[in-house]
Amino acid sequence: MTKSSFIGLAKPLIEYQALDVTPLEPQEISIPKKVILFIDRQYNHRDSILFNIGDQVKTGQKLSYSEDSDAYVISTVTGTISSISSFIGDYGKAYTAISIDVDKNEETDDQFKELIENPTLDTASNYLSGAPGNPSFKIFFDSEKSINTIIVFGVDRDLLITTNQYVVKAHINAINSGVRILKKITGIDNILIAVPQNLMQDAVASGAEVRTIDSEYPSALPHLMMQTISGQVVPAGKSCEDLGVCFFSTEAVASIGKAFNEGVIPVTKTLTFIDKNGEKTLVSARIGTPVSEIIKAFNVTLNEQDRIVFGGPMTGSAVYSEDYPVQADTDAIIVQDKDYVALVSEYPCINCGECIRICPANVPVNMLVRFLEAGQYEEAAEQYDLYSCIECGLCSFVCVSKMPVFHYIKLAKYELGRISIAEATNA
Repeated sequence: MTKSSFIGLAKPLIEYQALDVTPLEPQEISIPKKVILFIDRQYNHRDSILFNIGDQVKTGQKLSYSEDSDAYVISTVTGTISSISSFIGDYGKAYTAISIDVDKNEETDDQFKELIENPTLDTASNYLSGAPGNPSFKIFFDSEKSINTIIVFGVDRDLLITTNQYVVKAHINAINSGVRILKKITGIDNILIAVPQNLMQDAVASGAEVRTIDSEYPSALPHLMMQTISGQVVPAGKSCEDLGVCFFSTEAVASIGKAFNEGVIPVTKTLTFIDKNGEKTLVSARIGTPVSEIIKAFNVTLNEQDRIVFGGPMTGSAVYSEDYPVQADTDAIIVQDKDYVALVSEYPCINCGECIRICPANVPVNMLVRFLEAGQYEEAAEQYDLYSCIECGLCSFVCVSKMPVFHYIKLAKYELGRISIAEATNA
């Protein structure tokens, strides 16, 4: 719901959708004939990869890239590896893509089960980094970071999505187990759970200290949660981890709890599917399921120039193939009819000030975007607070000229990051 003043001088109020009652169980998508899994490592056919085309794999089996790399993925099905290739994602991010032809008879790998009696951070890091919710443990091994607080977020970061709220409602016992495991393996007792007001009573049973956040978007983004919960302001160019705080989704924590309780690595992702009519349905699908299988299950017809978005309407990314798979951090999939896709233009900024009024970080967006359009990224960072942006997408949402401001900002940060890596490599 959006509310704005008649004269347009007040910030519009955009609210997250509240999940007040426990919804029905997610609609289960049948296991597809083929899944596609990504390893967070650029593929090179010269590498001594530890798996090959034709190899048989089991559900829950760890597929490590090579002996000299800690990159891996967990097989979410039982079947045969049919292809290994390179995949380029957003902003040039390179992955190794593994296609697996699915067998009808499922077998579960027992390697992880043998390790659950004595949970350790190494075990979690070596087996659960690709579990539903995409828990990451790398920060706990970084000697330059000293994490003293873990915040579990029980609200989704973008609009229209209710995935993590559902997990709070339906899997609070698994969250409780996950919180207990996290305390044990990290040695961190200060674990908080951040939820909207309507889930406060449910969250009490999580085993974490409950904090509530506002229903107004983008209060669920990490930088704003830091300010609301701890009163800390994250300086420009710094991360929450630099201040000793890291974040896990409720689904990630529930996955940790289920894995160590049951001895089986979870492989099914819960997500919110939004069709062309705006109808929202909770869905469960194996990680690696092509989006075409979900679209087919809902009898949605894709036409030329329709758009598929992974993520929410404010910060999601469009994908250009129906074969693109559900991943561990896919909380929503939106299908947009071409007639209702929000268009962007090359029309210049008219200096109306809407982006400045709505920006939660008080970035002078109208000046920033002029430098970004011209590719002057370093000047934008130095003079107009590029790194203060928390990437909520509100600037693009209100832009009268329909400029893709949010994407300009993400591209600028990517390019500056690439330059920084190149300079460090050549130093």
